[in-house]
Amino acid sequence: MKGGEMLTVTLLLFLAVGSGVLAEPVKFADCGSKDGSILEVNITPCPTLPCLLHKGVSYSVNVTFSSKIESQGSTAKVFGEVMFVDVPFPLEEPDGCKSGIKCPIVNGHSYSYLNKLPVKSEYPSIKLIVKWQLFDDQEGLLFCWKIPVEITG
Repeated sequence: MKGGEMLTVTLLLFLAVGSGVLAEPVKFADCGSKDGSILEVNITPCPTLPCLLHKGVSYSVNVTFSSKIESQGSTAKVFGEVMFVDVPFPLEEPDGCKSGIKCPIVNGHSYSYLNKLPVKSEYPSIKLIVKWQLFDDQEGLLFCWKIPVEITG
C-alpha cells in the first residue's frame, strides 16, 4: 500500500469510528445497579479502555438498561473518581426523562438512556474513573457504572 492509499484508509477508519459505525459496547464495572439491570454501555468514540477524552469534545453516552421498578422520573449524576474522591461532573441535562427514557418508567421494560459527556477545556489532563448513576424517584439506583478514562489535551 502506498502512502496516499494508507492515509485514505486511515481517514476512512477514523470517520467510521467518529460516526459510531464501529462503536462497540465498552466493558464497564457495575457499581450498585439495584432497581435496574444494565444491558449495554456505549460511548462514542471510545474504541478502547481507558477512553481517551479530549478536552473541548463532547462524547455520546448510550446506556441500555431494564427496569425492575416503576418510577415517575429519573435523575442522572456523573462523577470523576480521583484517588477515591468523587468530583461531580456537571451534566447539561440531568433529567433522564429528557434523555431518551419514556417516563413513567415501567417494571420489566428496557430503555435507552442517551446523554452527552462534555469534557471542558479547563479540566486537568488526568487519568480517572467516570462513575455514571441514574436514580429513580425514590433515590434508588436504576443503574450505576464505572469506566476508566484519560483526559488529554
